[in-house]
Amino acid sequence: MNMISAEPQPATRTVTVDLAGRSYPIHIGPGLLDQAGRHIGPHLKNRRCTIVTDETIAGFHLSTLMENLRDDGIDCRTVILPPGEKTKSFANLESVCSQLLASGLDRSDMVVALGGGVIGDLAGFAAAVVLRGIGFVQIPTTLLAQVDSSVGGKTGINTSHGKNLVGAFHQPVLVLADTALLDTLPEREVRAGYAETVKYGLIRDEAFFDWLTDNYDAVLSGDHAARIHAVEMSCRHKADVVAADEHERGMRALLNLGHTFGHAFEAETGYSDALLHGEAVALGTAMAFRMSHRLGLCSENSVARVEQHLTKVGLPTRVANIPVDRTSADQILAHMAKDKKAMGNTLAFILVRGIGDAFVSRDVEPDFLRKFIQDELNRQ
Repeated sequence: MNMISAEPQPATRTVTVDLAGRSYPIHIGPGLLDQAGRHIGPHLKNRRCTIVTDETIAGFHLSTLMENLRDDGIDCRTVILPPGEKTKSFANLESVCSQLLASGLDRSDMVVALGGGVIGDLAGFAAAVVLRGIGFVQIPTTLLAQVDSSVGGKTGINTSHGKNLVGAFHQPVLVLADTALLDTLPEREVRAGYAETVKYGLIRDEAFFDWLTDNYDAVLSGDHAARIHAVEMSCRHKADVVAADEHERGMRALLNLGHTFGHAFEAETGYSDALLHGEAVALGTAMAFRMSHRLGLCSENSVARVEQHLTKVGLPTRVANIPVDRTSADQILAHMAKDKKAMGNTLAFILVRGIGDAFVSRDVEPDFLRKFIQDELNRQ
């Protein structure tokens, strides 16, 4: 059994996203929020920043961050938004940009995103467009954000036409992944973030998947060494992919395993708390493995291993596991047609030859896809 070593674990790990002239560190470990001023200060010319967060996170962590920044001589203002996926909207983007501009900021100011993926995406997009681009720092407070959305520079908002269809690539200058902040998360949020963690094992590292199958309970239950290792490995994989394909013209698309299906079911539930993003990704991942098997690409054993692991974790693997009523293959296909990875009338799918061996395909026949989705809707 591949368990965590009993040797003392370093308090902080650092992963570098290696981009020519724009490289930045991801610091990972407990207690980083209490060191925020020391890490952020060197990036500030005028010792001034604006923290963007949501009401829930503000109640847990905002005062700690503000106190630490002020102790380091940094003047900080705040923009506090409602929580939830629906916050990623044009209206809230306008609100954040207006508040930033009203504060009299200049291009040497910094935006600090304190929150999960929603806040990171929205605050990063505001930083990308205000004054044609100012720096920003990610302080991700969820497992999903620490292992995925805070790294790589994808920022954006949702629209009535689909998820993340308006945005920009805008890399942060720094990511502070304080693993101790995960202790305040509801169990459901941790499980949802785990879906994006296991993704890295499924697309490119079977050994990491094996480690997770042995250690998932430690990751979920709050073992700090396990969480540091899981976040570090996820960030290393994402950093490698982003460095090789920053603007998703090739291999970075592999990071979307499960997302084409998952986003469709998120849309079907109105981007609400009825189905969290990570839960949708878990369902979509299981569907991607089943579709790969049906296409003769991967073994039934690989499908079973993935389904069994996601089920043990408490994540959905079938449409019957999520709150979707009276939907149809036509409705799901209509949502999928709005996916930003579509080219013309061709959808992109991340398929697999096995665990750790994923690839991008645009060759799935429409009739096959419709029948597959209908069978998935009928599956109990």
